[in-house]
Amino acid sequence: MSAVIPIVANGILVLLLGPLCEGIIRKIRAIVHSRQGPPITQVYIDILKLLGKEDLRCTRNVLFRYGPSVAFGSFLVAALLTPMGVQPSTGLGGDMITWIYFQVLGTAVISLMAVSSGNPFSEVGSAREMMLLLSVEPVIAASLIAAAVKSTSLGLVDMMNYNLASGPVVSLVCGGVAIFLALQTMLGRIPFDIPEAETEIIEGPLMEQSGPNLALLKIGLLVKQVTYCFLLVQIFAPWPQFQAWPIAVIVAVAKVLVLFALAGLVEAVMPRMRIDHAINYMARILFVALAALAFAAIGV
Repeated sequence: MSAVIPIVANGILVLLLGPLCEGIIRKIRAIVHSRQGPPITQVYIDILKLLGKEDLRCTRNVLFRYGPSVAFGSFLVAALLTPMGVQPSTGLGGDMITWIYFQVLGTAVISLMAVSSGNPFSEVGSAREMMLLLSVEPVIAASLIAAAVKSTSLGLVDMMNYNLASGPVVSLVCGGVAIFLALQTMLGRIPFDIPEAETEIIEGPLMEQSGPNLALLKIGLLVKQVTYCFLLVQIFAPWPQFQAWPIAVIVAVAKVLVLFALAGLVEAVMPRMRIDHAINYMARILFVALAALAFAAIGV
C-alpha cells in the first residue's frame, strides 16, 4: 500500500499539472500580445468537453482507434518513472532506458496513428513528428548517459542523488544546458510546433481524432511535456532539495512552472521554424550533449 500511494499521488499530479501549464502559456501569450486571453482553467474545460463528445472515426484501422489510449498510457508510465520529489513515484525507481522507451513509444504510436487515418495533412504531420523525434531523443539520451556515467547507475533517482551530493559538475551542467536548449522542441511549442502547425497542416497527427480519443491525446501530450520538465529540474537542477515529500514536490512544481512560463514567453515572440531549420538547430544542441558525455567519460 505504501508503494501505491506515491504512484497515485504522482499520477494525479501530472494529470492536473499539464492543463494548468498549458493555461499559463496561453495567458502569457495573451499578455505579450496585449489580449485578455482565455482563463487559465480553459484547458480543463476543453478536455472535459471532449470527453463528453461523440467519438467519430474516419477509418476502422486498429491503430487509429486504440493509438490514443496506448500513447496516453506510455506517456503516463514515463511520468510515473520520473522523480518528482524525494522518491520516484513507483517507489522502485525508473531507469533511463525504460524512461526513453516509453517516451519514444508514445510518440511513435501517435505517428503511426496519424498515417493510418489516410489524411494527407496527418501524414505530413506524422513525418515531421518522426523527424523531430530523431533529432531530440539523441540529445536526451546523450545527456542521460553522461549522468549515468557520473552516478555509475542507470536509475534516474541515483542520478538525482549524485547531483545533489556532488554539486554542479561540468558534464552534468553541459547535459542540463543541452536539455534546456532543446526544451522548446520537447514541449512542441512555437517555434517547434511544426508537426501540429494549425495554419499549415491543421494540427497534423491529431486532425482526424475527435471526442474522448482527442482528449486522451491532448492530455497525454501535456503529461509528456510536464515529464520532460520534471526530468530537467530533478536530474540536472535538483537544488534545493527538501526531505519532506510535500515541500519537495512543491519546489519541483514551482521550477516546472517557471520553465513553462519561459516557454510561453518564447512562443509569444518567435515565429514558427521550418523543419530543416529545426533539425539544424537540434544538431548544434547535440554537440553540447555529446560534449557532456565526453566530459563525463574523462571524469569531469
